Amino acid sequence: MRRTSRSSSGTVTIPTVRIAAPRTCASSSLSSRLTAPPSKRASARVPEAVAAAEAVAATELAAFAADVAGCTKCRLAEGRTQVVFGVGDPRADLMFVGEAPGFHEDQQGKPFVGQAGKLLDKLLAGIGLGRDQVYVANVLKCRPPGNRDPQPDEIEACEGHLFRQISLIEPKVVATLGNFATKLLSGKPTGITRVHGAEQEATLGGRRVLLYPLYHPAAALYTPAMLKVLEVDFARLPELLGRTAEEPKPAPTLAALAPEPAVQLGLF
Repeated sequence: MRRTSRSSSGTVTIPTVRIAAPRTCASSSLSSRLTAPPSKRASARVPEAVAAAEAVAATELAAFAADVAGCTKCRLAEGRTQVVFGVGDPRADLMFVGEAPGFHEDQQGKPFVGQAGKLLDKLLAGIGLGRDQVYVANVLKCRPPGNRDPQPDEIEACEGHLFRQISLIEPKVVATLGNFATKLLSGKPTGITRVHGAEQEATLGGRRVLLYPLYHPAAALYTPAMLKVLEVDFARLPELLGRTAEEPKPAPTLAALAPEPAVQLGLF
């Protein structure tokens, strides 16, 4: 569009300049949306989803425990007081697997409640963990008579329960305590004396986990030198879990941890 203006020298045509309205850059708009902080509602979905997953896991594990409570797959069902299924966080990253319940476990229905269990708690405290932050179970869910060693047919009858537990809990690290748990879950005949403290990858319960063999805590009750070995091996657990180790607690003493009668054999 043009407009004219008159002056003393004649007529002058002056062009009219249009200034276009600024356009929004699509890439800038997208960038601002991508870099904008998430809304409170969106960020709230994460803990809600985690809580929902934990609730489902706890429900499924509790339902499975109820099923196992009536197990009669082997002869041990005849003499047990109750099934010792396992206790702890149903979504724990760290799971301990012992061998079989003893007298006190059979009475209370919980694994590792005797002197070996007290030592396990102290070792856990030494790396900044509590029993409620891990999951503890055994290869056998019923006490063998006189705390004798588990028999091959008993292990075969019960191992499906353990693998199902691992599948439901989905731990990152499975720490085996003693010979029987280590040989079963590693699938190898090598004894605990040769493989303790050496992690290995394994497929358990249909998922890949880090298997970490440890001496059974009862070994420290009978052999004081084993306590130091257990402390050294336990100290690596935070590293294996991918977390920062907390300040170590004072080492447990053996004075208050006297051996109990009729403790399981085959710990080495």
